Amino acid sequence: MATTTRSVEESCVAAKRASRKLAGVSSADKDAALDAVVRLLGERVGEILEANAADLADERAAGLTQALRDRLTLSEDRVAAMAEGVRAVAALDDPIGEELERKTLSGGLDLRKVRVPLGVVAVVYEARPNVTIDCAALTIKSGNAIVLRGSSYAERSNGALAAVVREALVEAGLPEDAVLLVGGGREDLAELATQEGNVDLLIPRGGEGLKNALKDVAKVPVIYAAAGNCHVYVHAEADLEMARKIAYNAKVQRPGVCNAAETLLVDAAVAPDFLPGVLADLHGAGVELVGDERVRELARGVEVGAATEADWSTEYLDLKMAVGVVDSLEEAVDHVNTHGTTHSEAIVTSSQEASERFTAGVDAAVVYTNASTRFTDGFEFGMGAEIGNSTQKLHARGPIGLRELTTYKYVVRGDGQVRE
Repeated sequence: MATTTRSVEESCVAAKRASRKLAGVSSADKDAALDAVVRLLGERVGEILEANAADLADERAAGLTQALRDRLTLSEDRVAAMAEGVRAVAALDDPIGEELERKTLSGGLDLRKVRVPLGVVAVVYEARPNVTIDCAALTIKSGNAIVLRGSSYAERSNGALAAVVREALVEAGLPEDAVLLVGGGREDLAELATQEGNVDLLIPRGGEGLKNALKDVAKVPVIYAAAGNCHVYVHAEADLEMARKIAYNAKVQRPGVCNAAETLLVDAAVAPDFLPGVLADLHGAGVELVGDERVRELARGVEVGAATEADWSTEYLDLKMAVGVVDSLEEAVDHVNTHGTTHSEAIVTSSQEASERFTAGVDAAVVYTNASTRFTDGFEFGMGAEIGNSTQKLHARGPIGLRELTTYKYVVRGDGQVRE
């Protein structure tokens, strides 16, 4: 088990020491560590799955919803997918040392703006063991140390995965404490959020409860990888077969993740033709449907419950979806901006003008035209992996990848200049 027996503060201090060493490591050495992670994931897959099976059998996991159990569950394919993500991260250009700007000042000083690591990143996450590997790979490549605090539901799985990464670091001659896994309860979470001077950025991945708990106590900078109440809007000029496919995929393909659609909005002009078929598709896939009065009238025998006001603002993370009819694109945009969480929103339309109006009007990290919201993902966006999806505007928005885990410094060279 790789969970540290140190206190939270001791772990953060150790991570800070490791971050200073890692900041100066070559790209080749960082890639060697990532290559070792890939190899060890293959060699230890049996141990990892055994640990995961024990987590799933634990009484603490007994009350999880099916969607949460899916997020917790590992398989040979999912471990292989983790390894593929690490390979993809290793193949990316190292952002550290990248020159962002260069100019000569009036006194002859040579000024360069270069990319550098943040230092120590702390990530709090729920029952998704793959996050352990994704986060570790991204921070190693970007020259940061990481303190991981996973869910107690996944304690054994996370421990087995963190042990793989720490062994790979040692094998590559890098500081083992660049990746640390801590446990603990709510008090330890509060302590992690107050590690000023030791933690440079905290990224919580979880629901509104976790977000609110940290808002009350956090003293370190926080990027909230927050809820995803995502929408698909079917415009009056949509290709209805395309819209049917996109709406189904956005809800059903993997309902327990933040980029799954929770609400389907349909323009009144196409609702009579579109809704009966898509509602039957969704119901056939086991989706519990709730809707407004116009949707229920057009359901043609498909069971659709009455949507409450709360339904429009709920991230279900499950096979449930709210469906509404709107009278215009402007009404759809207003609905999305009122009830959405600025994560990912989609319009299905053949109109370029409508696409541009929706894209400009919706406040979200990612806006799609004629595509499923399920693509909001670091791997899909060519980032190799992600630490989370930021719904904020500073300093990162959307998938948090390598460059989002960096800052910059100014490097100035002179030949004896003094300021008069």
